[in-house]
This record gives sequence, C-alpha cells and structure tokens, in this order.
Amino acid sequence: MTEPRADEPIRMEDYDYELPPELIAQEPIEPRDAARLMVIERKTGTIQHRRFWEIGQFLNAGDLLVVNDSRVLPARLYGQRATGGKVEILLLHVGERLEEWEALARPARRLRPGEIITIFPREESTAEPQPIRILENLGGGRVRVEFSRSLIDRLEAYGHVPLPPYIHQPLRDPERYQTVYAQHPGSVAAPTAGLHFTPRLLEQLQAQGVGLARVTLHVALGTFKPVHVEDARQHEMHAEWYRVPSETLAAIRTAKASGHRVVAVGTTSARTLESIAERIGETRDIAGWASLYIYPGYQWRVVDALITNFHLPRSTLMLLVSSFAGRELILRAYREAVAERYRFYSFGDAMLIL
Repeated sequence: MTEPRADEPIRMEDYDYELPPELIAQEPIEPRDAARLMVIERKTGTIQHRRFWEIGQFLNAGDLLVVNDSRVLPARLYGQRATGGKVEILLLHVGERLEEWEALARPARRLRPGEIITIFPREESTAEPQPIRILENLGGGRVRVEFSRSLIDRLEAYGHVPLPPYIHQPLRDPERYQTVYAQHPGSVAAPTAGLHFTPRLLEQLQAQGVGLARVTLHVALGTFKPVHVEDARQHEMHAEWYRVPSETLAAIRTAKASGHRVVAVGTTSARTLESIAERIGETRDIAGWASLYIYPGYQWRVVDALITNFHLPRSTLMLLVSSFAGRELILRAYREAVAERYRFYSFGDAMLIL
C-alpha cells in the first residue's frame, strides 16, 4: 500500500503488526551497548543487523548527536486515605508551582478537593509519612495535588520508578531505566533510545569527531496515550515541557552549514527539534510546551537521522517513525525484526534510520 495523500484518512489499522509476547524485553541487556542495532537506509531500503556498539561505523565526523537529558522521576507513590483505603498516585507533570502536580490516582472517583492522602516512604527508607492534598478531581482518573516541599525534595525516599505496564518484573537497578547522561528530573517514562549508550561509547564517538548536544523534554504519559480513533489525524497529543540550550542551537547551525547530519537520539529528541524548527537561528535558550504531532505526510526540517527503539503497534510513535522512513519500509523492518528475534519496547533493541 502506498503512503496516504494529505487529504486521505490515516488508518491506524495500517500501522499494526504481530508481535509474539516473548519478544517484549522484560529486563535491560548488559552491557547497555550490547543491544542489537537494525540499520535502515531510507534511500535504498536496505537493512543491516549489527550491535549498538558498532553505531560509530554509520556516523561521520561532524555529525551531531542530540540526546534528551531528562531524568525519570520516581513518580509512582503509594498512600492511604483517612478512611483507610489505599491510593496509588502517578505523577504526570508539574503545575505552575513545584508543589502542585497533575497526577493519575487509583482509585480516583471518590477523591474530593481538600482531602488529605498520607504517602508512605519506601520500605528501605527511614523517612516519615508525608501528606498530600487533593486540590481538584479532574475526571478520567486525573487529579491535581499539592505536596509539601519536604516530600518533593526527598522524592527518592518515597517514589518508585514507573515502569511501563508491559514489564512484569521488578527492576533490580533503578538506574538502568535512566540514560547515563540523564540530568534534569521531570519525566515519568525514560527516553529509551538513549538507554543503549555507555560513557565509553560516547567518548569513542566524540573522539571520532561526532558532536554531542543536549535537549530536555520531560516525557509525559501523553506520548504513550493509546490512539482510540480510526483516523489517526483526529488524535490529540498532550503537551510536554522542553528546553533547548543556546549551545545546542549553535551546534545544529554548525552541522547544517557544513553539510553534516543532525541525528536525533529517540523520538523525544526528534519531536523537540522539530518543534523549534523555525527558531534554530535564535541565540538564547528556548523553552516551552511541545505538542507537535508527527504522522505520515509531515515534512521533516531538522532531523536527518534517527536512533529509536521498536514501538508498540498502532501507536503515535509508529506513526512518527513511519513519517520519517515510510510506512512500508518500517513495517518490513518490523517483520524482519520479529523473524530475527529482536527484543522489543523500552528495554529492547534499537534501530538507526539513515
């Protein structure tokens, strides 16, 4: 099937594929860069099977890697109502003040404004239980809550890493759900394409002349919100906060001016860069809320190559990578990945699209 025209519906059923459940990675591979790497050439349609530590063979001096340095919050909290009922709180994103957050609550239907929930520390922590106040019940399982600064400042003592629902076993080392360059806390899910990099591999690439630049996009659950409409164009993306430093803007300008490639590490970096495509010439840091929805028919303006993991079927991320490489090539690559027994999703293997 050919790619849809701009005036045609984008049917989610056309972005589906069969995945045996045993190919969903349940734990990270060791070492990080031992993951498999599928290399796709868009111009020729060729597919190669390599290891991630070989990625430097496909990058040139002057190319620019752009990573998302957001750090995953221990965003899952467990507490209790005054009635004794248990409550689970999953932080989504911060409000206008650091003490205010939008969150998912379970169960949420009976939570009322003004109600106090007692949040318990992790078992290994000596911290005291802390109260949070329900400010507003937003419906749909979402609430607005207010924390004390002491809880926010010591979130590591209370929160648990919010692993995706398709991972069914506990993570032995929470740092394995963080990239090695994670710096700014704020995400509720990891920018997983970056999980494959090791400090040594990054040093090797920089010694090779490959540039490294950072953006920050705090990943919210909206990125992974299921698409419930038949025509993908009717889906609504949630906004996520981003920041692009002036040094990154300058590095992009230099790479572009010299004819080298901007290589986005992950779909979050890609969406950030495309969101500020018209502002690359600015000389100050850029910050704001990104709600750019990329699906087939989108004209890419900044990103020249993309490092990404293998995504859920019928998802906005499948739409994004299909817009970059073409639906037919992506689905062929996914079929080949299944046949070759690649590992899928957050702790799975990687793809480099050139």
